[in-house]
Amino acid sequence: MKEVFLHYIWQYKLFDFTDLVTEQGERLQIIRSGDYTQQAGPDFFNSLVVIGSQKWAGNIEIHIKASDWYLHHHEKDKNYNNVILHVVWDYDIPVLRKDQSPIPVLLLSKYVDHQLLKRYELLSQQKKWIYCEDFIGKMDVFKRDKWLETLFFERMERKVAPIKKFIEETNADWERVFFCQIAKGFGLNANGTIFFNMAKSLPIRVVQKERVSLVNLEALFFGKTNIIHAANEDTYSKNLWQTWSFLSQKYELVPAELGQLNFFKLRPDNFPTVRLSQLASLLNKHSSLFDVILSCKKKEDFYRVFDVKTTDYWMEHYVIDKRSPSKIKKTSTAFIDLIIINTVIPLTYVYYQNKGADCSELILDLISSLKPERNNIIDYFSQLGLGIENAFDTQALLELKKNYCDAKKCLHCGVGRDYLYADRQIGKL
Repeated sequence: MKEVFLHYIWQYKLFDFTDLVTEQGERLQIIRSGDYTQQAGPDFFNSLVVIGSQKWAGNIEIHIKASDWYLHHHEKDKNYNNVILHVVWDYDIPVLRKDQSPIPVLLLSKYVDHQLLKRYELLSQQKKWIYCEDFIGKMDVFKRDKWLETLFFERMERKVAPIKKFIEETNADWERVFFCQIAKGFGLNANGTIFFNMAKSLPIRVVQKERVSLVNLEALFFGKTNIIHAANEDTYSKNLWQTWSFLSQKYELVPAELGQLNFFKLRPDNFPTVRLSQLASLLNKHSSLFDVILSCKKKEDFYRVFDVKTTDYWMEHYVIDKRSPSKIKKTSTAFIDLIIINTVIPLTYVYYQNKGADCSELILDLISSLKPERNNIIDYFSQLGLGIENAFDTQALLELKKNYCDAKKCLHCGVGRDYLYADRQIGKL
C-alpha cells in the first residue's frame, strides 16, 4: 500500500461513502473532498465535511498509519492546525491538535472494496517492461482508442510548447517560424537544434530575397554552419565560399557558433550536408513555404511539396572534397512522413490554435493516414497484442510509454484506471 493510492481513492471517492462513521463514533458526511494540490502542507485543501451535526471547512490529511502524523512532525507545523479530518488506513494511535483535542479519524480500510486493492497490488507488481503488460492488450478497443486520442493531443501540446514560445519571440512572424521549424525537422534528432539555430540566425528577408538562387541558398546554409572554408579545394566549394563571402558582406552575416554538426552513426543519406542541400532546394522550389504547407490537406499534397533532391554536387558527394559513387539523393517518403509527424502537424496545430480555430479532425485524418513508426518501443507494444495500424497509434503509444509507464503514473493512465475499475460501480471519474 502506498500513500499516493490513498490520495487517489479519496480524490475520486473510490470507496463506499454512503454511511461513514469516524473512529470517535460520529457520523461523517463528505460534502467536498477538497483540492489535491500536491504541495507542501495538508494533502487536500478547502474540504467541507459534516461530523455529527457540525459542519467543518478546512483541510484533510491522509496517512497509511495514524502515527505517521508524528513521524512527519506535523504536530510542530502550523500548516496542519486547520486539519478537520485525518484519513488513515491503519488507526494505531490517536492524534491530538496543539490544544490536545483529538482530530477526527476516518479509517478508510473499512470502506474500500478489497477487489480494488487486489487489482492495485497486481498493477503495482514490477513486470518485464511495463506494469500493465499482462492486460493492456485486452483493453476494450473503444476505451483504448479514446485514451490514445487523449495521449496524442497531450503529446501535441508538449511538442508545440517551444513553438509557442518562439512565436512570441518573433511577434508571430509565421514565415520565419515555419522556416526555422522546417529546418529543424530536416536536421532530425542528430542536427535539428543546429539547423534550427542556423535558420534562426538568418534574417527571413534575406532567405526570401535569395531563394531564387539555389547556389545562394546553399552558400547561406553551408556558410552559416561552417561546412565550407576558404581552404576547400574543389571548384564547387570554392565557388560556394566566394558566394558566401559576398553574401555575408552584403547582409553583414557571420558564421554562427552553432556547435559541431553530427555525422556519427548517421546513414549517409541523413548527413547534414545532404539535408541542407535538400532544404535549400525546398526553399528554392516554393516562393512561400508557409502558405504552401497551410494549403496542404492530405499526405499526397505534402509528398509533392517535400519532394526535393540535392544539387548535382551532392549527388557525387556526402562530404566536401571527397567524391562518392553517383546517386540521386531525394527525400524519401519515410523522411517526409517524419517531417509531417514531427514538424508539419505541430506547426499546423499551433497555427490554427493561435487563430482560435479547431483543426483536430484535419490533424487526426492526416496522422492516421501515415504508416506506423518503427522502433523498439512500438515493437514491444505490438508484442503485447496492440493492433498498431498507423502513426496516430505510434505517437500516442510513445507518449504513453514516456510520460505514464516510465513515470509510473498508472493511477492517472487510462489503461490503469480501466483495469482498476473493471466490474466496479464505486467511483466516478
